[in-house]
Amino acid sequence: MLAREPDYSFLDNPDVLQFVFYPRKEWTQAPAGARDFTVPVDPFVSISCRFYPADRSSPAILYFHGNGEVACDYDTVAPEYNQLNISLFVADYRGYGLSGGSPTLSGMIKDAAPIFDFFLKTVSPERAGSSVYLMGRSLGLPSVVELACLYPGKIKGLIVESGVANMARLMRHFAFQTDKKKLKELEEAIDAKTRSIKLPTLVIHGQYDSLIPLKEGVRFYETLELKEKHLVIIPEAEHNDIMLADKEKYFLAIKKFVFPAGA
Repeated sequence: MLAREPDYSFLDNPDVLQFVFYPRKEWTQAPAGARDFTVPVDPFVSISCRFYPADRSSPAILYFHGNGEVACDYDTVAPEYNQLNISLFVADYRGYGLSGGSPTLSGMIKDAAPIFDFFLKTVSPERAGSSVYLMGRSLGLPSVVELACLYPGKIKGLIVESGVANMARLMRHFAFQTDKKKLKELEEAIDAKTRSIKLPTLVIHGQYDSLIPLKEGVRFYETLELKEKHLVIIPEAEHNDIMLADKEKYFLAIKKFVFPAGA
């Protein structure tokens, strides 16, 4: 029996969307070496993305950022990845950056596939032999889970930072009033999808994250039915300072995951 696909559509109402999404229509000129792309996801909607390449043979991370962020915010973060010889491709959501449309949860999930397809066809061909990883920060995790299930053979591994592992539990955590039966069905469907992931996964979470509690990151980690999974907790870190709280530990975890010893 096939598992039920998560149905986010009942959460696509103004009250929920105003709570979940904080789109910013901001953009800056790409720094030297970086390139901007717009990815068509609907006949009249495209998503803005920024690519920060390292070496041509370097592994590449397709990155789905957190809420309140835009792709060009990563101008100051991408060099940290490049120094590890990792390329970074950061995607926006509808209504963010130069993207058209307005964000919805169901639209965010649907847009993940065309963004991934564009990335493979446009960026990967010129980087023959490079490995592809997915990374989701906070709100970006549901897109990563979707792609991990759709394209397992094309992805080397997953990296999760402070992830919204289950949107239904987030609604419950903040005591959001919505259809309880549908919320329970969504929670079960997301957990089932998480259990179906077969790719190596690294989970990074802040010890004192008050927005997405550490227990949610641990629960996502425990739900994964994998042998190759890693949980890294950054001491003293909150939701938005996790990288700064211990940058060395944060990037060492990513480096070891993407470049395992002896690989």
